[in-house]
Amino acid sequence: MISSASRPYIEASVPVLRAHGLAITTTFYKNIFAELPQLTNLFNMGNQANGSQQQSLASAVFAYAANIDNAAALGPVVNRIVQKHVSVGVRAEHYPIVGRHLLGAIAETLGDAATPPLLAAWDEAYNALAAIFIEAEKAMYAGAGIEPGQTRTMRVVDIAPQGKDVVAIRMVPVDGAPAPAFRPGQYLSVHVAFPDGRRQIRQYSLSDAPRSDSLRISVKRDGEVSHWMHDHIEVGSELEVSPPFGDFMPDTESNEPVVLLSAGVGITPMIAALNRIAHVNPGRYVIFAHAARDAQHQAHLDDIAAARARMPNLQVITFHEEGEKGAGVLAGRMELVALPSWPRAETDVYLCGPLGFMQSQWLALVGAGVPVTRLHREMFGPEALDHIL
Repeated sequence: MISSASRPYIEASVPVLRAHGLAITTTFYKNIFAELPQLTNLFNMGNQANGSQQQSLASAVFAYAANIDNAAALGPVVNRIVQKHVSVGVRAEHYPIVGRHLLGAIAETLGDAATPPLLAAWDEAYNALAAIFIEAEKAMYAGAGIEPGQTRTMRVVDIAPQGKDVVAIRMVPVDGAPAPAFRPGQYLSVHVAFPDGRRQIRQYSLSDAPRSDSLRISVKRDGEVSHWMHDHIEVGSELEVSPPFGDFMPDTESNEPVVLLSAGVGITPMIAALNRIAHVNPGRYVIFAHAARDAQHQAHLDDIAAARARMPNLQVITFHEEGEKGAGVLAGRMELVALPSWPRAETDVYLCGPLGFMQSQWLALVGAGVPVTRLHREMFGPEALDHIL
């Protein structure tokens, strides 16, 4: 809890953070990396370069200030961040370092407006939030039976192209033990060491139903790590990976109708969910809609065909933004009016894809009467938090 003395300062910070949040977080990252360059191993430096990580942190700080008394709004966000932190090996001792640089960035950016009482209030607020993260991450590490940063060696046994710029990579544990259990929708972190000594970590959704013998991820050629994997990974290569984590877990076990909407490489967790449903409940009513740039960029066609052969109540709708209308394909971007009907107020809808896709679909779904409590989303890359801001 935040003290009554500090609360007014946090609440008064909301318009300041709206105006200066990006400048604060840009300064924060610049300063922390200057002091501790080894921390770049934990951050996606591609997202640093394009500014999305700075914007995401600014949104998170703003959301915290704006929802200081709204645990219902903050809880899911905290859980999502905890999942990501554990997947990359964040440690308790990182938090004081982050706090020192965050307060320093506030002071540097705001100048005289960063009064001692304001900085003291944010010091208290940060430490209260850090304590929540530290305890949640400690419990998650214990539940997974790992130490922070611990990985497992996997050997690549199959690489299958999935359209123009995606490959599906299947891996088996080198130690001969069963592959880790997971829920469709979750991801694992892949640790890559470059020849120049740099290390980077990237998350990839599992793209097949759980199996005891192997894991499969699908990697789009986008960004330095993914380019490296396309160019260097071959059958027999070994990868260091984290256990699966993530809070985006479509309901694959019930008998209720379900709607799975994706765009681009966002199809990967949906394929994992679809394959699981085809295995455990092939008679379930499922709407599976996907948007791709064109036919050449359509991924996992074999998985979809196999699911259609097993699932008589599966409705598949495909949109090609740059293509033409054809058999089973609609031209243009995904439109809600083109999807089959479903009981809007009683059905869970899952979204995964680029931010613009999810923002437009979210607004269309809410406008069509889908309760926000029925909407669930996963975004690849830094979370914008636009749905709670």
